[in-house]
Amino acid sequence: MTRPSWAPDGIDLDRPSASRVYDYFVGGMHNFEIDRQLAQQIEAFTPNVAETMRANRDLLRRCVRFLVDAGISQFLDIGSGIPTVGNVHEVAQGRDPSARVVYVDIDPVAVAHSRAILGADPDTAVIQADISDPKAILADPEVAKLIDFDQPVAVLLLGVLHFVSAEADPLGCVAGLRDAVAPGSFLAITHATSDGQPAEVLEAQKLSGRTSTEIVLRSKAEITEYFDGWSLVEPGLVHLPLWRPDNPDDIGAHPEQSGAYGGVARKH
Repeated sequence: MTRPSWAPDGIDLDRPSASRVYDYFVGGMHNFEIDRQLAQQIEAFTPNVAETMRANRDLLRRCVRFLVDAGISQFLDIGSGIPTVGNVHEVAQGRDPSARVVYVDIDPVAVAHSRAILGADPDTAVIQADISDPKAILADPEVAKLIDFDQPVAVLLLGVLHFVSAEADPLGCVAGLRDAVAPGSFLAITHATSDGQPAEVLEAQKLSGRTSTEIVLRSKAEITEYFDGWSLVEPGLVHLPLWRPDNPDDIGAHPEQSGAYGGVARKH
């Protein structure tokens, strides 16, 4: 197939990418036929999967607004994916023009396109790095240029930790990030779960093994461990639509069908 201008050389166009599958589900335009085919197979098992992905993006926007209103002006968004409308810097700078954002993703397609979108914005940057190596993220010069770790910072891990295997020690990775930030900082997490999910959802999860980033479903108790020592803000760790909805009508009759939990915690 013809390689589009936004896809850098070296990207395998014949293997689906988790970030491009996600981009497809949230209505983005930066995905290939191989990604759409896998997305459609997943959707055949779980017809509400696109709604789940959009619920995650909606929570991101609500979360960023909450954090800016709480006094946060610097954001480290790890696992940021391919930019779509309503990204962190758009929402944050719309409320606080001085807000600074560093996007972090392991996918070179996501990183390359992010750089094209961000252009010359001096208050944003994007780096290619892996959540499983938090020391490399924290030591990156682009991060050091924009993020002052002596001041409160929001660490966003929205929809990324379920791509980290047990062997990669996700608890240790998150602990390294928690330890690096100042008191008054916030940690936001959304994570896919097996809790209460029907058999077809669990079967669809197996399809993720065809990408380079298999999804690992975890329980509410397991996800809660990521916030160890921090105070969860209301309403705690809940299904995505239940986290500070803009309107009660947005929750729907079955918020558990989002198949994921979301929560925000503060460091004392």
